[in-house]
Amino acid sequence: MTETLVVPRAPFDMEEPWVAPPLCSPVRLRRATDAAAPRLATSVAAWYDREYLTFLFTGMDDFIRATYMKHDSPLHEQDVVEVFLAPDGVQRYFEIEVSPHATVFDAAIESPDGVRATMRTDRDWTCEGLVAAVRKVTESSGGMTTDTLVRIPFSALARPSPAAGEVWRANFFRIDRHPREGDEFSAWQPTLRNPADFHVTSVFGTLWFG
Repeated sequence: MTETLVVPRAPFDMEEPWVAPPLCSPVRLRRATDAAAPRLATSVAAWYDREYLTFLFTGMDDFIRATYMKHDSPLHEQDVVEVFLAPDGVQRYFEIEVSPHATVFDAAIESPDGVRATMRTDRDWTCEGLVAAVRKVTESSGGMTTDTLVRIPFSALARPSPAAGEVWRANFFRIDRHPREGDEFSAWQPTLRNPADFHVTSVFGTLWFG
């Protein structure tokens, strides 16, 4: 059974970009392959205003692997967070990835059967006006947190601002590559595939716009 995330309407605070509005209830990611608790905790908050849908990923980290700096590089080979958005049904969705350097990969996916084998990826699609930013915070204990801000203009999706009660499908992911601990794949809605596969649309969760 898929979960629902309530996305409240709230202004974006330019003075406090790393703080989600009080109305937000962040969701936690689980290990994508078996839904267990991941080694590194990650949460995602979501809210929207007239022009943008905003996501804030907050994740614990102890090693960052990220060398790609060019748009549409294969970011999934290293550390990355990902948003999959399906405003009009899961046969077509948008994939947006952001690395720890705020490098972006974006594509539109056609998936008639909801599986990787028959999906088609349009890498020419660009999320025009996307805002991506990353903040790394090192605690006095030595622990590290990485915050990733992703602001997606509705205009880039050829959509107006959602009406209250509107429903979209979506999923969120994180890939962490560690030289000693190995690779970890996390998801809001685990796809339960091993090896990990994020392109399973039947498990996408629901965004409910408040």
